[in-house]
Amino acid sequence: MAKIHRLTSEHPAKFGFKKARRRSSRLRDDPEQLDLFNAASAGRIVVLPTRLSPFEEALLLDERGSAAATSAYERAISEGDSVADAYCNLGIIHYHEGAVEQAVNSFTSALAEAPRHFESHFNLANLFFDRGEFEAAAHQYAVAARIHGDYPNLFFNQGLVLALLERYEPAFEALTTFRALAADEEGRIADDLLESLRDALRLTS
Repeated sequence: MAKIHRLTSEHPAKFGFKKARRRSSRLRDDPEQLDLFNAASAGRIVVLPTRLSPFEEALLLDERGSAAATSAYERAISEGDSVADAYCNLGIIHYHEGAVEQAVNSFTSALAEAPRHFESHFNLANLFFDRGEFEAAAHQYAVAARIHGDYPNLFFNQGLVLALLERYEPAFEALTTFRALAADEEGRIADDLLESLRDALRLTS
């Protein structure tokens, strides 16, 4: 089978890990939450929350790059607050510290807590990709795509790993999906890859 040398020798950088932010996003997007601006304009009294939950505190420390984020996520887990999200973000920290097996354990612990936890499937796929375990990565990206089918970065990474496995047709489909979902400027990064895949498909047809 023909090879795409631009991908097999020096493939483009994939998109990186994705932190879980579910608790924070629910607070922002919950239609039951009071619209603070409208409330203020209507002259109603607004009571703001004065204490972050353990997970929210850990996420804030993480965003600031604080070393205390690790123990804060562990506290969130022990207190049962957004446990899968906390395990997921803890896995990212472990990975960047070079503790790869601890990262795997954290992601799989998140999935034991919530089997459809999208970020953990996506991050585990990225970890396998980085270790050159392309079959395992492809499987995890496929699972993640069934959970969250409109996250562009997933399809870019999936397209790369499938191309490296010489599965050119599904790789082309994944990158085409990325191109459709991504903003125009970002989506252009897939154009050269798509052209290479077209060439490979012509050679193998």
